[in-house]
Amino acid sequence: MLITTKSLWSRALAGLLLVLLQGVALAAGIVDTAYVEQALRRGAIVWDIRDADDYQAGHVPGAVNLGDAGRVLRDPNREDFVPTPQVEALLGKAGIDILNKEVIAYSRKGDPYAYYAAYLARYFGAPDAKVFHGGLDDWRAAGKPLDKNATTLPAVTLKLAPQPGVALWNDDMVARVRAGKTQILDVRTPGEYAGNDIRAIRGGHVPNAVNIPYEQNWVDPATPGKLARKEVKTRDGMALKPLEDLRRLYAGLDPDKEVVVMCQSGVRASETATVLRDLGFKDVKVYEPSWLGYAGVLSAPAANETFFNVGALNGRLGAMQGRIDELEAEVDRLKARK
Repeated sequence: MLITTKSLWSRALAGLLLVLLQGVALAAGIVDTAYVEQALRRGAIVWDIRDADDYQAGHVPGAVNLGDAGRVLRDPNREDFVPTPQVEALLGKAGIDILNKEVIAYSRKGDPYAYYAAYLARYFGAPDAKVFHGGLDDWRAAGKPLDKNATTLPAVTLKLAPQPGVALWNDDMVARVRAGKTQILDVRTPGEYAGNDIRAIRGGHVPNAVNIPYEQNWVDPATPGKLARKEVKTRDGMALKPLEDLRRLYAGLDPDKEVVVMCQSGVRASETATVLRDLGFKDVKVYEPSWLGYAGVLSAPAANETFFNVGALNGRLGAMQGRIDELEAEVDRLKARK
């Protein structure tokens, strides 16, 4: 067979394209069931971020668990990371060596806390942190076995340090807002964005922030409501949209410029930030304190600003307590009649 110069060039280009595509696949932050299987075989750490009871009821064989990551790794008041020494101790005791091992976090399909766990790992220096978006739902759907026995890894000693370029904090965020040059993506609900649903000391949004709720990443953003109303039985609608649909969703943002993603406390933002990175956005940061922190900086400018009505809340709580007192008194009367 005659091999021409043209055919040699074609083969070379095809080989180069394959290498590039493989590189993209390896760099992806969101992975599927097949990838998790292969990763387990090569010694990656698969991290089940659900609470201990859910983990014990059935998990991906070989997955480790340190309890509900959204609770144990976050300060309950500020909803930011717990102090670094505490993160070091928790991950180290569980053997989750984020500095030297590939780490894949998972939960149920679409759970943003799996993304938050991977984001936390990246923030503290993990070179290879990924998310299994389909989680336990996709694992079961593929007919894979579950394990009810806890996996124990050798404890490790970790020395962690925050990494630049992963997260922003209040001072840097306010400075960017005042400069007015940064792309800011608010992934909260339209009600939160508009200042109608107030979950901090004040409601509203960062001026000029674009609102694309994180559920828009899913095939059916209405799935949580449908599940609550028992209109659907599975979380299938929480699968990620095809890449082309996601590119259209974020077509209004420049992938070559910095994008800061925020929500209420950084959890929902971590999912969209990972999606953007997988779409090729070059500089994506999570505003870790998000609206909870920004709203508390009263000098920070806000659009649709609405302050939380503490007096009205106290009134409602007082009325509720009065009703509880009445019901308790009625129970005591009924008991006295017996």
